[in-house]
Amino acid sequence: MVEGNGVKSCIEKGRLVTYRCGVNVTLEIPGEVTEAMHLPAPEVQARLRLELAVALYAQQILGLGKAAEMAGLSRWELNQVLARRGVPMHYTESDLSADLTHATGRQ
Repeated sequence: MVEGNGVKSCIEKGRLVTYRCGVNVTLEIPGEVTEAMHLPAPEVQARLRLELAVALYAQQILGLGKAAEMAGLSRWELNQVLARRGVPMHYTESDLSADLTHATGRQ
């Protein structure tokens, strides 16, 4: 088995199989910082996840679906949050073309 950069490769039944592995990240926030947030304790984790998701989406590091997943929201709900904050959508002409093709049933 060969591992590196979040990818594992091994030989199974005589063929090379490659797996992309997820990485769980734990971010430690000092107590003084979470206390300074002036949020009820049960809301801190959800708020931090939302803020990180919005920031990563705004920087085009995450797409809408993955940012919504990180925030624990639907794509629609995250879109509403982004709109309220004035974060522009990342929607290209290519995205529009693909959506139109899908909507009209053309290949």
